[in-house]
Amino acid sequence: MRNTLYTILAMAALAAPLSAHGASELKGKFYILKQCKPCHGEGGSGGVVTPLIKTQAQWRAYFKAGKHDKGKEKLGAHTKLSPAQLKDVEAFMVAHASDSPQPMTCGG
Repeated sequence: MRNTLYTILAMAALAAPLSAHGASELKGKFYILKQCKPCHGEGGSGGVVTPLIKTQAQWRAYFKAGKHDKGKEKLGAHTKLSPAQLKDVEAFMVAHASDSPQPMTCGG
């Protein structure tokens, strides 16, 4: 029981920096499924992209750089995602990256 409590507290502490900025993992997953997955899902023209393809640090660096399509365009320009929506997407990708406590894909 005590280990479970410590695990929950540790996960909350890891999520706090993102939620402190108002970012929502749940909204981020929604935006990924609606805006990103058509090109970045199975058989899409942009190749499969899930949180698992990068570490948390790599996702943070990617969103900080703000570039998409190998640096050819501004991140979010083609999808018309706002800066707040991109923060939500970042929250989801970082929280479920390959080295996160809860690694996962975007699902379907």
